Amino acid sequence: MSLGHSNVTIEAPDSGEIGQGEPCAALDPVQIQSGCRTVSEVLSRVGDKWSILIVMILASGPRRFNELKRLVDGISQRMLTLTLRNLERDGLVQRTVTPSIPPRVDYALTPLGHSLRVPVSALGEWVMANITTIKDARERFDEELQQRDRLG
Repeated sequence: MSLGHSNVTIEAPDSGEIGQGEPCAALDPVQIQSGCRTVSEVLSRVGDKWSILIVMILASGPRRFNELKRLVDGISQRMLTLTLRNLERDGLVQRTVTPSIPPRVDYALTPLGHSLRVPVSALGEWVMANITTIKDARERFDEELQQRDRLG
């Protein structure tokens, strides 16, 4: 069995649609590539581990910066700041400053941010349902890779 790359062709379903309501058959490669770039850009932002954790924490209600820092294990202050700023820029998080001494800053999900909870939860459920299969596949792959490396 070879572990090298194999070319795989994926056919779009006849009834499926990609992009803005156009049937798959009507899309040319440029349209598909453009749509993929758009999806990839958003997924790279909302799909990173810090963003997902922050969204799930904020799903239970607004939090202050230091509270988020304590709840998101392993995140640096700079990374939390950048992640919150990017989530705010994308319209997923709202930052509210309450004038006081010191100023109080709260972060909360926007309606768009709350709508992200459904797919993120579904993805988490999929992982939990398939984690054993994924671990088994990794072990098989690693064993086969070691065998191939030993054989040269």
